[in-house]
Amino acid sequence: MRLTLRFIVKCLVALMFLMFLVPLLFYQLDSEEEKRAEALKKRADEHRQRVVKKDLSFKVDGQIGRTEKDFLSNQDKQNIHMYKGHSSLRPIKAPNGVDIVQEEDTIHKDHHYGPRQVMKPGELGNFEPRDYKIHTGPGEGGQPIYTSMEEKMAADRSLREFGFNMIASDKIAMDRTIPDTRMDECKYWHYPEKLPTASVIIVFHNEGWSTLVRTVHSVINMSPPHLLHEVVMVDDFSSKVHLKQKLDDYVKQFDGKVKLYRNKERLGLIRTRTLGADYSTGDVIVFLDAHCECNRNWLVPLLARIAYDRTILAVPFIDGIDWDNFRYSPVYQPGQLFRGIFEWGFLYKENSVPQKERNKHQYTSEPYWSPTHAGGLFAMDRKYFFELGAYDPGLLIWGGENFELSFKIWQCGGSVEWVPCSRVGHVYRNSMPYGFGNVQSKIPITLANYMRVVEVWLDDEYKEYFYTREPAVRGFPVSNITKQLEFKKTHNCKSFKWFIENIAYDVLEKFPYPPRNRAWGEIKQKHGTMCWDTKGQRAGGGGYLDVTPCHHLGGNQMFRLNVAGQMAVGERCIEKSGEGVTIVFCPVDPSGPWELADNGLLHHTKSGTCAEATGQGKLLMRPCVASKESQKWEINEIRTWERG
Repeated sequence: MRLTLRFIVKCLVALMFLMFLVPLLFYQLDSEEEKRAEALKKRADEHRQRVVKKDLSFKVDGQIGRTEKDFLSNQDKQNIHMYKGHSSLRPIKAPNGVDIVQEEDTIHKDHHYGPRQVMKPGELGNFEPRDYKIHTGPGEGGQPIYTSMEEKMAADRSLREFGFNMIASDKIAMDRTIPDTRMDECKYWHYPEKLPTASVIIVFHNEGWSTLVRTVHSVINMSPPHLLHEVVMVDDFSSKVHLKQKLDDYVKQFDGKVKLYRNKERLGLIRTRTLGADYSTGDVIVFLDAHCECNRNWLVPLLARIAYDRTILAVPFIDGIDWDNFRYSPVYQPGQLFRGIFEWGFLYKENSVPQKERNKHQYTSEPYWSPTHAGGLFAMDRKYFFELGAYDPGLLIWGGENFELSFKIWQCGGSVEWVPCSRVGHVYRNSMPYGFGNVQSKIPITLANYMRVVEVWLDDEYKEYFYTREPAVRGFPVSNITKQLEFKKTHNCKSFKWFIENIAYDVLEKFPYPPRNRAWGEIKQKHGTMCWDTKGQRAGGGGYLDVTPCHHLGGNQMFRLNVAGQMAVGERCIEKSGEGVTIVFCPVDPSGPWELADNGLLHHTKSGTCAEATGQGKLLMRPCVASKESQKWEINEIRTWERG
């Protein structure tokens, strides 16, 4: 009994000691955690002060989406949540574009950013399809369909009518299966269970039946039903019979999931897409072209990025579907990462993702920043789309809208990301089978659109590079851009210089600033009526330039000679090849061997020869003879839009 009592007393003493010790221990831990949080905040504040001292900051009071307080807040106003450092986490981006990365922890604002996707190697992702099987049949598994000789005439006719081989397409099931082109990592991403809903918008004009309907089927088949709010089809005033009552009847089978709207006049892709966004009622709008096939688990990775940050424009990786045989195959091989850039005439280009961007991520399959995108396929928050003003309503039909939206997003506080785990197949047309309706323009519509984007979003020094590349449109009157410039001002959008230096820095690696033009226009015989003509030759095609009667319309007869000696037409360069003159891909160095002498000789300095027109319409490089009239040239500017 005495032993038992003694044991109880000892236990009580020990318990009292623990009751005193444990709170003390937790107090010390809390103190250490508070000190650590304060140290992290101090480091972030110091980093911000260094940025401000470098004069990289800008006013953010009216900026759309993210503001300075969304990145670093005062501790007495917001709680700071700390997460263990992880190299796959995206760095916090300050309003000046500088990444603020903590050494071990990331300061994360839960009121703005949503939950992240999580990689669990070896554990199949929560949205990953479990029972997808490749069927047997024509075109299944993405296999090609070959048309017979008997079908060739009909196939050629469909090619002229629709831009691809509809005879092959019509043999393929609407629900055909395609190969999984994603990198293996993609199967093990786990995404937040709660995601925004999507309205998939498909604009079409005189589209072929099977390519259009297959697009709709693939969206429905490959999307989680609870996340696919609707498919919004908008007919841009088609005239094809199969797109009338037949299509009205066909969409009824989807019980309201597919909605069909029709324009009463031709508005073009850009304006019709804005209409489609207006018709939509989902949280996120996803734009697809009318000839696509969605791959496995394509939608969730896009929605997850927008759920994380509503100011992200998310772009899927685009696979290729052959216009002739409809073979489905990847454009980008596993592990290959590219992003969208541009040259100074605003032709869309792609470049390998710079190491600077790769270093931000642990996994190859993670979404990453891109200056721009091709424009046809992307997703973004619907409300954010309209907060940005949607597409510029002054842009006509199509062309340049991808740059307008990308520049606006980047310069006004958002970002453009490519999402490797979202794959969508796209048929690239062999040719454009229809025109622009009743829309009239004195310069090509795409150039008119580019000019509008340039005048709104580029700083003056960068505008000069565009007009160096496209000198014939300098001075062409741009339609009213007052509202766009006011938007840019009131939302404190950043300069194009900031965009080039911080986001699109790899543009200059591929396309340096072009030297100014010494002369541009048609290269005409000084005392004749013949002009240099590319005849539509392409770089690397092996063809040669000739001389043909001057038509004064530019196009194939429009050339540029810059002060560094480079001769160019469009984005390509002119070079001597044997005795002839041919088109080549331009080197990165914008200098060249051409020189226009005061006496009219067009001299190729490397070879010591001069351009000469022969009586047979040939353009040859011959020994220079100052007295030869056939070697005398002048370069005359052409502005077709100035004519009546």
